Amino acid sequence: MSFDLLRPLTDLPPGTEGVLVGVHGGPGASLRLRRLGLRPGARVRTLALGPWGGPVLVEVDGCRVALGRGLARRVLVRPNGADAGT
Repeated sequence: MSFDLLRPLTDLPPGTEGVLVGVHGGPGASLRLRRLGLRPGARVRTLALGPWGGPVLVEVDGCRVALGRGLARRVLVRPNGADAGT
């Protein structure tokens, strides 16, 4: 897998689906995200991006989760179809 195919969760437009690949952060951020169901291999879908740097709303395992932009920026996702042709 090429790392140039990965995108921060904040860069995905609403309606985009992908697979969470990893978290760029310390153990505290990783633990918080895992407790919310955001773990490597999880399928996520961006639902909404709050205006003016507001929270990011995603769906994971049928649950809606709102993340602050700072934390969402650390979540690396491979959008569906990003590895097509490789």
